[in-house]
Amino acid sequence: MDLPDLTSVSGQELSDEQLQGILALIDLDITNLLRDGKLSALRYGTPGGAGALTDRSVNLRALLEARRQYQGRLENRPAWVTTQAGCCS
Repeated sequence: MDLPDLTSVSGQELSDEQLQGILALIDLDITNLLRDGKLSALRYGTPGGAGALTDRSVNLRALLEARRQYQGRLENRPAWVTTQAGCCS
């Protein structure tokens, strides 16, 4: 069931390990797409009336863009977090 709005959605910032895991999965998808001549200009689709056609090069561009976004998030994280310590009286 789709959500009617975003009021019930919450989350936390992704950890470095989670971002690295996402990058590894994207790299695997890219590698699989490029292997065995899978990257071609041919379109392919799923059988049936609702079968969507797609272009493998479009998939590659989407994966590369997603990788760029997640890599940027990982690289732009602060090296450390500063907090203000309480003062002793």
